[in-house]
This record gives sequence, C-alpha cells and structure tokens, in this order.
Amino acid sequence: MILKKRVESKELRTLRALNARMSLLEKERNYYLSLEKGFLGEGAFDLLVEELPTEHYLVIHDFIYEISNTVFQIDTIILSGNTIYIFEVKNFEGDFYIEKDSWYSGTSDTEIKNPLLQIQRCETLFRRLLKELSFNGTIKSYLIFINPEFHLYNAPRNSQIIFPTQLKRFLNGFRNNPTLITNQDQNISKKLLSIYLTESPYSRIPKYSYDQLKKGIYCPKCFSFFQKSLNCSNCGYREDLPTAVERQVREYNLLFPEEKITTSVIYDWCGKIRSERTFRNILLSNFKMNGYGKSRFYKID
Repeated sequence: MILKKRVESKELRTLRALNARMSLLEKERNYYLSLEKGFLGEGAFDLLVEELPTEHYLVIHDFIYEISNTVFQIDTIILSGNTIYIFEVKNFEGDFYIEKDSWYSGTSDTEIKNPLLQIQRCETLFRRLLKELSFNGTIKSYLIFINPEFHLYNAPRNSQIIFPTQLKRFLNGFRNNPTLITNQDQNISKKLLSIYLTESPYSRIPKYSYDQLKKGIYCPKCFSFFQKSLNCSNCGYREDLPTAVERQVREYNLLFPEEKITTSVIYDWCGKIRSERTFRNILLSNFKMNGYGKSRFYKID
C-alpha cells in the first residue's frame, strides 16, 4: 500500500519556472537539471514498486527529516515483516568507475560523491530516529541504479548495490516471497508520516525579481513560449487558454506567494496574448474572488 506518494518539490517547480523565464547561471542550471533527472529516475522506480502486492508492503516515498541539526532524505521506504527497507535511487547515465573507494565520471574523469557513503549516512541517521521511535526490527538499505544506460567499472561485490540488469530479479524477490504487515510496521509508518518534513530547509533557489522574468505562456512539454494560438511551434503540443492561464496563475503564486493575484498582473504575466477581459472571465470562472472593483483579487483554493 502506498502511504505517501512522491510529488515534485517546491524547489524543483520553482527552478523549472525560473529556467524557462530567465538565464540561470551554469551552476544553477546544472543543479536544476540534476533535480529533473533525479525525479524522473525516482518516478521510474516508483512504478516498479507499485507492482508489488499492496497487501504485503507499506510504502513511503520521499521521506525528509532533520535530526541533531542534520537533514537527511530517503527516496523510498518499504515496511513489512518487522523489516524496514530504505532505497537511494540514482539515475546516473553513461560510464563511471571506482578507484581506491572514490567514484568518477568516465566522461570527464571528475570525482563525484560516493553514493554508497550517502546511503550509509542516511541509514545511520535513520537508525537513530527509529531508535527514538522504539523500532526493534531489521533495517536493510539498497542503492538502486535505475538507468539502463549506466555502467560502473571496477564495481565492488556489494549486495547493497542493485544495477539495472539486477533490478527485475531483485524486486521479484519481494513479489515471490511476500511477508505480512505487522502491528509494529503499521505503528512505525504512522509515526513516520506524522513527523516528516514537506520540504528540505536547504533549497538552492537563486534570487529573482518580477521585472527580470520573461512574460508569456510557455509549453509545459518543451518549455518553448507559445504564440497567440497556444500551439507549440517546437513540439506541436496544444493547450486551451483556460488551462494555460490556470497553470500560469499557479506558477505566479509559486514564485510570488506574497503578491495578490489580480487580472492586470496575470494578463501581464501571460504576455497579454488575448484581451484583458478574456483573462478576467477565466479568473472569475476558475478562482475565488475577493473584494470588488480595483481592489478585487483572486485566491487559489
């Protein structure tokens, strides 16, 4: 049973919008692209986990917690049979190699963070939390490489590492040897769901202002800006105006949560592609109105 689904973080959604509307620094853009790629890899793993028998496993995706002033994040937690399985999912693509316990990109020979040390750190902090929650079962951690185009040279013989070619057999072990959900599994899962953080307190959002952001409505598929027809000339995606405006209202509220949502602001934010009256009618139909006349603004439910 999926107890907590994975959703796009506020940090990812914000960086995605900023990447479409301004020129990020190379470091900022690379960080944003790594978040996008990581989320895609985690989503691919989620689909595989959903195939497990729901009556035998409790699943929590994207668990974030702070303990002893240290924040840690676990991509997926599975509970069953008084055992907690934690998974770190990596969407690495291309060739990598290990030399003297250090990991390197095969393309640039640049050293990268050792993902085994990452999951070991998470497990240590998680064990500390579970001790506080009085969990007395077994904890097992795994490093999942989800991308079929990944290859690791000099790979250690480590049962914690699951490569793409092993993933199907690994998950078949859960399907073919199901365990029973215990009272302890249920109690611990409820406690975890009551304490997790919805967002990491250490997001890396660059500074921005309204004036420096490009105005208009962009394609949600390829991020090219629409013309008046709302037909993407780049990928062919089509969107009706009410749907596009609602999407842009939510994006504006994400980027400027303290600002009021008014017809004139959203009309300008969307690049004035139609009449202001058209935008007013769309806002009236899709959002809750507050105030009247020039003081009128809208709220998102």
